[in-house]
Amino acid sequence: MRLKPPDTVPERIGFLLLPRFAMVAFFSAIEPLRIANRIDGRPLFEWDLISHDGEPVVASNGMTLAVSSSLHAAPQVPSLAVCASFEPENGIDDELIDWLRECAREGCVLGGMDTGCYALAAAGLLDDQTVTLHWECLADFRARFPRVDVVESIYEVTDEGFSCAGGSAAIDMSLDLIRRRHGDALAKQVRAQLIHEQGRRPASRQRDPAIPQEPMLQRAMTLMEANLASPLSIRALANELGITWRRLDRLFARHWAMSPQQTYLARRLDHAYRLLCETPHSIMDISLACGFASPSSFSRAFRHQYGATPRQLRQQAVSNHAQ
Repeated sequence: MRLKPPDTVPERIGFLLLPRFAMVAFFSAIEPLRIANRIDGRPLFEWDLISHDGEPVVASNGMTLAVSSSLHAAPQVPSLAVCASFEPENGIDDELIDWLRECAREGCVLGGMDTGCYALAAAGLLDDQTVTLHWECLADFRARFPRVDVVESIYEVTDEGFSCAGGSAAIDMSLDLIRRRHGDALAKQVRAQLIHEQGRRPASRQRDPAIPQEPMLQRAMTLMEANLASPLSIRALANELGITWRRLDRLFARHWAMSPQQTYLARRLDHAYRLLCETPHSIMDISLACGFASPSSFSRAFRHQYGATPRQLRQQAVSNHAQ
């Protein structure tokens, strides 16, 4: 899943399965590769399944999957995906961390699926990199690993590594790999076999959060939506609601585990996302319409949220429309 193509075909990818890994994400990554092999008539991709001790691994759904090797008997592969899910840190120990660091020293490109980035971050292999993981874990991951740039996107592929949010996002990441290695035509054929909608790009958002049925929170969100171009300060917002800003802060923390400032920014960026994809307005006009003083501040905030700049997203939207 590395950006740079391998020297030989088939391309070999390792999958490290941690206890209670997300089977849906694992199979979502494997199946597009299997279908690509069948359509092309030759093995374009091969994979090795690895567990800590070489024994079968129980997934989060209770099913058990056999593997081909243990950590220290595993073949050297150009790319390795760490697959995890619930309680990802329970499968991390010094032996695993040492092994991951050795893989990195040998030039293996490492990635995480669902919550697999916890193991890579614990090994110190993600500092100053941009990664994504399942949205439920974003706040905890940011608190534990502040040196990692974590974003709420579908998947990320860079020169340093790769990551995806789990679930069906792994399909999109594998389709992107097939497209980059073997062309759009094969990727579209694989997508058709999977009965999968138009492939999502990395900047696609993971979720569309609903507003809890809390009257004061709904009023706050209505005020935010009505003041996207000229954002209110949080104190002004609280004054409009007739409550203290401390109470407003507690309200958002209780229902969304986010501050009012974070929520307000996310709504402005969500509006910008739709404008970039659905309208021909310039990036300058969109940045002003969403309350940003300059395109540069808009671009920084947008990339942190979606893993791509406004210009990159616009180019992707245009490309998707042309296909």
